Amino acid sequence: MKKVYDTRFFFEHYYSSDHETLRKTTEEILLTRQKYISVIVIHEVYRLTLEREGRETAKLRAELLKKDFKVIPVDTEIARDSAEIRHRYRIPLADSIIAATTKRVKGKCVTDDPHLTKIREIKTAWI
Repeated sequence: MKKVYDTRFFFEHYYSSDHETLRKTTEEILLTRQKYISVIVIHEVYRLTLEREGRETAKLRAELLKKDFKVIPVDTEIARDSAEIRHRYRIPLADSIIAATTKRVKGKCVTDDPHLTKIREIKTAWI
């Protein structure tokens, strides 16, 4: 099964103080073979890490994401689909790009974000 990971997944993976959540996110990463992220997730994780832990950790984390996940760039088709999704559901830009990326790869989005879970064009799941 192809899975596209939302930024909220990484927020939980990197910053949750709950050991069970960390176990579940780690297991999810290890057991999933076809792992994708939108390039916008690298932006969001980098920014969040930069604010919380500094530039060096942000750079390292971005490189690890590129290594461990197939990064899907925003091309014309994703931009158009993102705009349609954003218009239809009135959601933030980053969420619409992640939704359009999920639609592109025909996968399931790993998220608990209510903006994404309400989109009928994609399937979502949480850890």
